[in-house]
Amino acid sequence: MSRVGAVLFDRDGTLVHDVPYNADPDLVRPVEGAREALGALRARGVRTGVVTNQSGVARGLLTVADVRRVNQRVDALLGPFDVWAVCPHGPGDGCPCRKPRPGMILWAAGRLRTDPADCVVIGDIGADVEAARRAGAHGILVPTPRTRPEETAAAAHVAPDLATAVRAVLDGPPWRRTAAARPPGAGGGEAADVTGRRA
Repeated sequence: MSRVGAVLFDRDGTLVHDVPYNADPDLVRPVEGAREALGALRARGVRTGVVTNQSGVARGLLTVADVRRVNQRVDALLGPFDVWAVCPHGPGDGCPCRKPRPGMILWAAGRLRTDPADCVVIGDIGADVEAARRAGAHGILVPTPRTRPEETAAAAHVAPDLATAVRAVLDGPPWRRTAAARPPGAGGGEAADVTGRRA
């Protein structure tokens, strides 16, 4: 990875506080530090996007118009984002886009004309970082109370909050530091957080 071409964010629980199956734009509340983190990326010329599972559409709990209105509110508060990718399918639909499948990551990278290997995906559950891995991108997990302990343990890179994750990307991606610190011939190890501590 020569440079970070784009950072793709999960929406609920990562950029904004998670409101399950939210259809009300008035309930959108950015997480602490989100505006500043996104501003720092844009100031450095890094493109930003959102990749979000919205299975409430398939479950009949939301309409596509509901999702669009909520996304517009997120964009008004935290944008402008360079690309949006939304999967409206349910877990059993077998679509290629629903995370942890890589479809949305690959599509967003294509829209941005960026190699997936030059993309970072930041999210709050294992499906986010697994989608990044399958797409050939890099993932950073920012755990919340809904993140399962096994997801945190399995993530290659973990940050305590969104601001720290973005700062790590801008200061020198953690996978570069991990590779530099690993002796030649050494295999992988347990997950490390983006500050270099073992998770």
